[in-house]
Amino acid sequence: MSGSGTTADDDPPLQTAVWRLRSRACWTDAAALLEPQASADPAAALQRTSLLTERCLYTGAGWTDAEDALRTAEALAHDDVERGAAACERGYLAYASTLLGARDRADEASVALSRAAALLPPAAPGRPLLDFRRGLIAQNIADAPQSARAAYRRAHAGATAQGDDLLLSFTWRHLASLALREGELAEARHGFTESLRIREELGYLVGTAPALISLADTETGPEAARLRAEAGRLFRLLGGVPTWLAPRLEPPAPETVEAN
Repeated sequence: MSGSGTTADDDPPLQTAVWRLRSRACWTDAAALLEPQASADPAAALQRTSLLTERCLYTGAGWTDAEDALRTAEALAHDDVERGAAACERGYLAYASTLLGARDRADEASVALSRAAALLPPAAPGRPLLDFRRGLIAQNIADAPQSARAAYRRAHAGATAQGDDLLLSFTWRHLASLALREGELAEARHGFTESLRIREELGYLVGTAPALISLADTETGPEAARLRAEAGRLFRLLGGVPTWLAPRLEPPAPETVEAN
């Protein structure tokens, strides 16, 4: 879940197209654009794996496609940095499977991320993403919020240094979720606001509804209702993804359904 998400004029056209599809929940189409290069290029194979894994996390489907793409990326890796990045993706796919209840792969997730940590040098570009994913394991599987916070802070500092705005949107959001859990409402509201701002600026549409819902949890009254209504609109616009957000959204009023 890394990447700047920009579509600047100097971005390669392929990456611009991939980003636009990814941000609109068209992961399969984005992965298809990378398929010609992914059979031989380790970086393309890893990016394709990341797209298909994100699809799994947001939809709860496509596990076989993601696993096949991951095996290709692992086979193409030829140095420690590439092997470490592939191990990071394996850990994340196993984490997603465990989190969504597809299959309990918690041990595999921890082992893979530990292997990635051993292979990736401290200054490697993929290190902030690895730190973030280790934070996810600590928060959502091991229930170790202090370890999660330390990992998120390392990821946040690394993403800031590397200018990885998309990853920053995730570190802000997860640091804020820990603050909310501890009753630090102002800190949580600030973090969720920053996450939402970045996602809106990047055009990361598929990640905007979750950011809106998180921010709504720190508000009350009309503002909370407005945020949840906007999240619901985006959720329906994208065909009901992320699927795990559905229980948090109230169905639209009958007159809204009729109007649409």
